[in-house]
Amino acid sequence: MDLESGFYQNHVKRESWRTVFTLAYQSLGVVYGDLSTSPLYVYKSTFAEDIEHTETNDEIFGVLSFIFWTLTLVPLLKYVFIVLRADDNGEGGTFALYSLLCRHAKVNSLPSFQSADEDLSTYKKDITSPAPSTVRAKIKSTLEKYGVLQRVLLLLALLGACMVIGDGILTPAISVFSAVSGVELAMAKEHHKYVEVPVACIVLIALFALQHYGTHRVGFLFAPVVLTWLLCISAIGLYNIFYWNPHVYQALSPYYMYKFLKKTQRGGWMSLGGILLCITGSEAMFADLGHFSQLSIKIAFTSIVYPSLVLAYMGQAAYLSMHHEFQSDYRIGFYVSVPEKLRWPVLVIAVMAAVVGSQAIITGTFSIIKQCSALGCFPRVKIVHTSSKMHGQIYIPEINWILMVLCLAVTIGFRDTKRLGNASGLAVITVMLVTTCLMSLVIVLCWHHNVILAVCFVLFFGMIEALYFSASLIKFLEGAWVPIALSLTFMIVMCVWHYGTLKKYEFDVQNKVSVDWLLGLGPSLGIVRVRGIGLIHTELVSGIPAIFSHFVTNLPAFHQVLVFLCVKSVPIPHVKHEERFLVGHIGPREYRMYRCIVRYGYRDAHKDDLQFENDLVCSIAEYIRTGSTGLNGKDKDVTRQNEDMIVVGTPSTHLHGIQLCEDDGVNPDVAGTSERREIQSPPAPPMKARKKVRFVIPENPKIDRGAREELRDLMDAREAGIAYILGHSYVRAKQGSSFMKKMVINCGYDFLRRNCRSSTLAMSSPHSSTLEVGMVYHI
Repeated sequence: MDLESGFYQNHVKRESWRTVFTLAYQSLGVVYGDLSTSPLYVYKSTFAEDIEHTETNDEIFGVLSFIFWTLTLVPLLKYVFIVLRADDNGEGGTFALYSLLCRHAKVNSLPSFQSADEDLSTYKKDITSPAPSTVRAKIKSTLEKYGVLQRVLLLLALLGACMVIGDGILTPAISVFSAVSGVELAMAKEHHKYVEVPVACIVLIALFALQHYGTHRVGFLFAPVVLTWLLCISAIGLYNIFYWNPHVYQALSPYYMYKFLKKTQRGGWMSLGGILLCITGSEAMFADLGHFSQLSIKIAFTSIVYPSLVLAYMGQAAYLSMHHEFQSDYRIGFYVSVPEKLRWPVLVIAVMAAVVGSQAIITGTFSIIKQCSALGCFPRVKIVHTSSKMHGQIYIPEINWILMVLCLAVTIGFRDTKRLGNASGLAVITVMLVTTCLMSLVIVLCWHHNVILAVCFVLFFGMIEALYFSASLIKFLEGAWVPIALSLTFMIVMCVWHYGTLKKYEFDVQNKVSVDWLLGLGPSLGIVRVRGIGLIHTELVSGIPAIFSHFVTNLPAFHQVLVFLCVKSVPIPHVKHEERFLVGHIGPREYRMYRCIVRYGYRDAHKDDLQFENDLVCSIAEYIRTGSTGLNGKDKDVTRQNEDMIVVGTPSTHLHGIQLCEDDGVNPDVAGTSERREIQSPPAPPMKARKKVRFVIPENPKIDRGAREELRDLMDAREAGIAYILGHSYVRAKQGSSFMKKMVINCGYDFLRRNCRSSTLAMSSPHSSTLEVGMVYHI
């Protein structure tokens, strides 16, 4: 926003710094809950089996050195200083990177994409065409030319999304289980094993059962809980450092990593799967960027989270360097380094912090599934917005209960942090590898940097992450198979749905009715036109859907005003409300047929309620007033009317445009007394009182007689009511298709289609005004 006043600029700057620090404080509870609870299980998972803690302390110091440099290079250097800059209009995550690449390379997986979408204000932001002879131009043209590369790019983004979903199952399990494992030191050996799993399951069930209330009710507690936890572990770490081994800081030298690997060799390499857990939750810094800001996330991590974690790990290492024999089976873990008198209070804080961290990853899972669904890569699910004030607070009932069942299954099935850690580690590092690969393309195509810089980025961070990935993958039979199985299942679901959706849209395009056929019917369309608005829901952005001809062939009557409504998603996070409605005529003005395309970003909330209806009608009315005639006041050419569509504001964004008023009065002759004029519908029949509708239009613009008649017809139709005509498709593979295609379409896609939610329009439209038209699609 451009501000002209210098005083106002300074005032906003002071306000913005206050806001930044407030956001930094709030981000502790939302972003860093998972990362902050990692000290609960890192050392225990690392020393579970592959290496032993010996008197020389080479192992513990080597592990500390690995933890320190991993925390420094991955979360601090990679995410805080590099990846956070790759935001998509303020949004982050795997799909933000994919969306950036789609726009800069003109690669799109959405079949309903049209050139008008490129005119959105946030679509072409910072997009420039490279010089033809540059390497960047060659990479861009290669990506645009080969469909295989485009599908690989989509699969890469979906792989990252699937692993995030897997992390949403595994992170609550390992965090809560590790937190409640502190009872092991406070109870008898023969009793604790019968308490840990039930307590962890009870906490997990309560966590998932309370999801439908949303986090906004208790969200104000999240930041204090995580802040208290970070101060607690850093204070205990400082105590252990000064009390047990003040010289533990020497282990931060990379030399100790070399000594560790030289001594432990294969065992040390395999133990990297446990060390990897120290950076679990780092991806949340980028994924939750849309809720905060780059600066606030950077301040929170560099000033509070990073120092607290380093002190916590150093303190545990200092304690363990002086203790090599443990009486219980607990062996090396977080709670042994906690002073005995503080263990119960720390246990309570740890459980609360684990719940907060789990809550954040569950909400992130809901968000990633919503994005997949918006981009046509996941079946439609019920999305409940739990807060009208906080952006992104959503709840998906079906996914919530699936996550709970799977989370309980892995908790009861594994019953130890070792295998849970192996599973969680593979999911975490796979998401990071996907981010590294996508970032290398972003550096070249979006940031316009040299290819050598992108190669250095992917080699440096890719080698680090590949090392951890190999250490996690080798433990396939010891728990690492779980995220692979989960991601494979979700990947199959996403690919089947995406393939079926594409084929269904292709069938719609191939079988759509030409406008010439429609024009040949005349203004009455060869059928009886009854009062009211017929709202025909279609996925087509051009042409007449086959469902319309199918309907009028069997029932030769239709409404006086026809609106072909297409609700679609575009590859940007948010679409401004004033740019949401795209309206145009179908045929000449006297046909009273319109096309309205409603565009949403992949993070926007779809609101198909009464306000949506009013906005839709007002956008058509505003189009009639401003866009249905040429500069000379005469109708445009029919052919051009079939193609031209304009962006129209709504009453909430275009205050000087047409407003819709409804009242229950029976006096239609009341004139407007303000600076606006009213167009009213004809008097209602005396037999039945009904709600009156009128358009309040600006006083200044002159409206020709034809437009005024068109507005009056639209108002009369709106007063008579809106009928929703929805297509109900039965998809089958056509004869001669391969066995694999028949399995995918007839079994896989059909099963998902029958069990997924209806469209938001179908869910919100009144049943008494809804008509479904069934058609069989042979694809």
